[in-house]
Amino acid sequence: MRKKPVTLGLSLAIMASSAFPAIASAASNDQTSPLDNLKPVQSVEFNSMKAPSTIENMVKNYTESTMKITYKDGSVKEKPLNYHSLFLSKDKIAENKGEMIAAGTPIDAKGNPIVDRSVPDQPSNFVSDAPDSNSLLHAGGKSFIVSHYEYDSQDNAGNKISGLPASMTLTQVDRNQDNGELTVNNAKKIDFSNVNGLWIPCNGSTSPWGTHLGSEEYEPDARAFEADPTSQAHKDVSNFANYYFGDKSKANPYFYGWIPEISVDSSGNASVVKHYSTGRFSHEVMQVLPDNKTALFGDDGGNTMMFMYVADEEKDFSAGTLYAAKFDQTSSENGGAGDLKWIKLGHASDKEVKSIIDKGTKFSDIFDTASEPTDGYKAVKTAASKNVEYLKVKPGMEKAAAFLESRRYGSLLGATSEFNKMEGIAVNKKDKKAYVAMSYVEGSMKKEEGSIRDDIQLPERKSGVTYQLDLGGSQNDIDSDYVPSAMKGLVVGQDLATPDAYGNTADPNKVAGPDNISFSDDLNTLFIGEDSSLHTNNFVWAFNVKTKKLSRILSVPAGAEATGLRADADVEDSRYILSNFQHPGEDLDGKQITAVDKAKLEEEMKRTIGIMDTGGVGYLSGLPSPNPLSK
Repeated sequence: MRKKPVTLGLSLAIMASSAFPAIASAASNDQTSPLDNLKPVQSVEFNSMKAPSTIENMVKNYTESTMKITYKDGSVKEKPLNYHSLFLSKDKIAENKGEMIAAGTPIDAKGNPIVDRSVPDQPSNFVSDAPDSNSLLHAGGKSFIVSHYEYDSQDNAGNKISGLPASMTLTQVDRNQDNGELTVNNAKKIDFSNVNGLWIPCNGSTSPWGTHLGSEEYEPDARAFEADPTSQAHKDVSNFANYYFGDKSKANPYFYGWIPEISVDSSGNASVVKHYSTGRFSHEVMQVLPDNKTALFGDDGGNTMMFMYVADEEKDFSAGTLYAAKFDQTSSENGGAGDLKWIKLGHASDKEVKSIIDKGTKFSDIFDTASEPTDGYKAVKTAASKNVEYLKVKPGMEKAAAFLESRRYGSLLGATSEFNKMEGIAVNKKDKKAYVAMSYVEGSMKKEEGSIRDDIQLPERKSGVTYQLDLGGSQNDIDSDYVPSAMKGLVVGQDLATPDAYGNTADPNKVAGPDNISFSDDLNTLFIGEDSSLHTNNFVWAFNVKTKKLSRILSVPAGAEATGLRADADVEDSRYILSNFQHPGEDLDGKQITAVDKAKLEEEMKRTIGIMDTGGVGYLSGLPSPNPLSK
């Protein structure tokens, strides 16, 4: 996620296929013949679409990408991907206490829509401008999409919003048996009152056992909240409590910054738990590895940390051990490379950590602080405060420090807190690799004179890097066979010295600002969604990890961010890939665009999708089923 923009459009990109050993005909304009649908497939290669060059294309979410399908009988067919609309993010599709509300409407602890009263005599429900992650889940013979609604940036009076609770929506979707298309059956809001509400849910993942693993990013700084009533942290958390509970006295920063897990029962009802034992930091996403015990995390922001969690039991993240990585740089070429050493922070259960929070534990109960270098105190610099701090853990408070202040405690123990904009995580099961997107290689990832540690010293690359992680054997008696041992640049962006005619400041034929990523094992393909102001239109890419071919497969509206990317989600006998977009039109006013009439571009944005107003929910169709592909 970039900065908090003013409004979103959600696009749900979904690609359908057949359960038979063939290619699905998932859309009405798909010209695949019945004979093709019976032929087993050897391989699929994505062919890149051109970047949009006209106002008509710059304002819409679309694809002109094709696939080269090679069948096992040696025949070859080129087949288009197709995009279809599903619904708008502001559409009133969610039933809530007998009324229909917009899918992105946040609700309070009593289940009531939170109302924007900023314009006198014109109250209306808030509607999130930022749908994000999606999971496709199945229960009771039905299919459901869990969707994040990340934030709303501006009230009706044009004021910046602080501390508005976030939400998720559970949408039942039906599949047309003839063509694989999806339609909305019904939707409802998910109740988070048992876990004190939901804080900024960014990316997420689908667990191998069929639940949704959400996120709470940009955790509020508990030190600032306690020490300074005028701080942004205090304002945000207090406003959240007032909106959500109707009571500012219930404000507690330690309620937020966790991984929520959402399950759907056979009756189509969602339930929520927060996994406090996975640590508290800026959770971008949690990715479970193939052993169903080990997980890696994105930690979004500047001066962030790479964390790993190993659960005590498979498919159960209610208790386990938390680790943080020490990065030992080995190269600065091609985005950089380094070895990873893992430092144990501690072991806990969700129940243990929750009990620490419920006691009313404050930052000052956990740490002693000094204002300057002092014997017995260590200097740390993390995203929590963004400044150098001098800290010492109070006796007996190590577990509280490890799980409530994971990044600060990890830095005290020697872990690297210099990653920048660490976003999506994906896993390649066959090759025992993982991938992590770093949207912008800058700031704390550069060489910093006078820094307290400076483990990472890479050349600035504003367009970012997607890294490959080697998943090896255990280290330091860690009970996992999927411990990352090294990382290196894999997909590298290219900054431009000056903007091109479309306002791009990074090469439009390479990835810029990698954010959401998802891997398809049978296609050997890493899908990459962009979040970057460096491209006027952001894209979704397909990168074949075997051939190294990079293909642009989707373009989102100018200024929008591609989010919610998810490969290999199935409904009945069709497979889908999910992809969203946020805040169309953001930053257009600052773009140096000469290739088209910029004023006319903005006018067309307003006429069609709107500028930071709303967006569409839809899907791509055309991918092959995993069943016929050679392994």
